[in-house]
This record gives sequence, C-alpha cells and structure tokens, in this order.
Amino acid sequence: MLHSIEAYRRAVGPQALSWYAGADGEWQRFDERVWEHLHREMLEGPSASVRLISAAGEQERYLVDYLGKSLDPASIFYKPEEVCAVSYWLPDELLERHGPQKMRELMLELAAPLPFSSGNAGLSFNCHLDESGVDREVLKYCFRYPGMDVLHPSMTSLRIGTRVHGPSWLTFLGQPVLCELGGVSGLRSRLHTPGTTVQELEGDRAVVTLGPWPEAGDTEQGKDLPAYRELARVLEPWTCFGENLLGLDPDEARRWERRFLD
Repeated sequence: MLHSIEAYRRAVGPQALSWYAGADGEWQRFDERVWEHLHREMLEGPSASVRLISAAGEQERYLVDYLGKSLDPASIFYKPEEVCAVSYWLPDELLERHGPQKMRELMLELAAPLPFSSGNAGLSFNCHLDESGVDREVLKYCFRYPGMDVLHPSMTSLRIGTRVHGPSWLTFLGQPVLCELGGVSGLRSRLHTPGTTVQELEGDRAVVTLGPWPEAGDTEQGKDLPAYRELARVLEPWTCFGENLLGLDPDEARRWERRFLD
C-alpha cells in the first residue's frame, strides 16, 4: 500500500496533497513529518486508514483514501466480506493534458503492488455521497451519463468481498474471479468489442481496457457504451449488487446498477 501511495504522490507532485484527516477526524496540515508518522502506523499497526486531500473545505482535486481492515481471522473486528480499499482522485484536465495512455500507465503503476481482488479506474463523480445533498446532485446526471461511476468506497468495502464493482474504462481482476472466468485466455474469448483489450498482470491478475479513452456515454444523444455492456454481462455472476449508494427506491436502484445489463 505504501508503494502505491508513494507512486501517486510522485505523479501528482509534492504540493498536491496538503491536508490529512487526523485521529480525531479534524483536518490538519500534511507534510513529510506527518507522512513518516502515517508510514510507521501502517507498517506497525494491525490496521490503518489514511485520508489525504488537496484542499480541505474547498474543491478536492486530488485525494488518497485508504481504508484498512483487520486481516486476522482471530480478531473480533474481522469480517470476511469486508476488504481493505483505496481510492485515488485525479482531475480530468490531467487526462486531457497527458492523454489516456499516460493515465493508464499511472493506474497500472498504482495497482501493481496491491494484492487486489478487483479494482476500477475511469470517469466518476468527484464527490462524497455521505455529505448532505450530494446524492441529489449526482442523480441529476448519473442516468444520462452511465459511464460516470458512482463511488462510495467506505460502504462498498464493507460487503464486496472478492466480488467486483462492475465495468469501468480499466477493470482490474484478481482471484478468485479471474480463475473462475478461465484465466486471461478465458476472459479474452468472451470479449469481442473492437478496442477492448485484456492484459495479463503479475500474480494471476489482469486488466481489461475498454477502448483508448474513458467514455461517459450520453443516453439523450444515443451514445451507448457497447464495450461496457459486454463486460458487464461477462462479470454479472460476480458483481456486487444491492449497494444502492444513492438511496434510491428499489426499482430505481436496480435500474442504475443494471444500466449496462437491462
């Protein structure tokens, strides 16, 4: 995890992250002294959480949000369906400035040291769904732009286990799902949309890339996302459904989470 966070810090620059959430939940200035403390805490503690942002109380363009969980089955806090999770935010102007290939290379660098079961990288709403009124703002746009993901890692990490979140521009797959799909060759044989690639990664893992650029889609303009639909069908048996991150009524929640399936 530390290697992954350091790769992100190198990519965004030393000044991009300037605040961290302290043990009391209050935002405090982040510097190298604080990072050394967090470094020791992650190495020596049974579990740890790290939250770093670019600007407390303002627009957050950069973010690191690591949610550590106990991996000791003997611990009273251990729950097999819960997982450790990490989120990284990047502003979309970096994608425009450096191009998708550079962004893809960075995502692979961030993922490389992590023993992941699954992961996603692509366009998403840059927001915190647990803040008042945010879910209503997201609802104004999410059904129109199905390729824009809705994320709530602290909730998802409580129940996803070894399942998957669904399709994104980059969808990372580890064990056991990749094995159950027949490995990299089995996965490739199921995906036929032009522009979709499957790359084998070290440690019995793979990444599926859906075209050269991440796409938002637009239901009002008839811009469908066939590659996303195809991958969603392949991953359906292993997808973590029932999250309802936007607090929708049951029918609307089902329509959102099955937007690439129905």
